Amino acid sequence: MPMPAEEITAMIKDAIPDARIELTDLAGDNDHWSATIVSEAFRGKPKVRQHQMVYAALKGKMGGDLHALALTTSAPD
Repeated sequence: MPMPAEEITAMIKDAIPDARIELTDLAGDNDHWSATIVSEAFRGKPKVRQHQMVYAALKGKMGGDLHALALTTSAPD
């Protein structure tokens, strides 16, 4: 089942309130997304940990309701 951008954004914002999120629907099907997420919470953390934080925010939806999510994460400049 596809996951709309609003739902993805809301789930990430719940876990990472200061996140700036840009989503791009890669296939036009609400099932394959690219996300750029910037948050102070990522500062000093390796990319793997940053991505784990995003996956945790999605509460098990990754691989189920959300088929693919290409992540670019960083702390603000």
